[in-house]
Amino acid sequence: MAKELTEQHKKFLDVLFSEANGNIVAAKRLAGFSENYKTAQLTNYLKEEIIEATQLYIAMNAPRAAMAMVGGILDPTELGIKEKMNAAKDLLDRAGLVKTDKIQVESSNGVMILPAKDRVEEE
Repeated sequence: MAKELTEQHKKFLDVLFSEANGNIVAAKRLAGFSENYKTAQLTNYLKEEIIEATQLYIAMNAPRAAMAMVGGILDPTELGIKEKMNAAKDLLDRAGLVKTDKIQVESSNGVMILPAKDRVEEE
C-alpha cells in the first residue's frame, strides 16, 4: 500500500535537493514543519522517498559527471582535475555506470568442461 504524503511532505522532498542543498533541517524548515517536529521522525517516515529522491538526483547529475570525465581528457592540466575525475567516477559508479572488465578466453584444442553428472543412488 502506497504511503499518503501530505503537502508538507511533498514540499519537503521538493526543496531537499533544491533550496535546502540536501540539508534535512533546512528542508524541514522550508517545508513549514514546526521546530518541535523531530527531524529523525520525519526522515524515518520518508526514508524510502528520500532514498528514491537521492537516486534520482544522482541520475540527473550523471551527465555532468560524464562531461567532467571527458573534460579531463580534453584538458588534463586543469587545476584540481584529479579530484574532479575521482568525484565524477564515484558519481557515475553510484548511478550504475560502472567500469566492466572483460576477459577473452581462447583455446586451440577445443576443450569443453561440462558440469558433473548427478548420481542416482541405487536401492
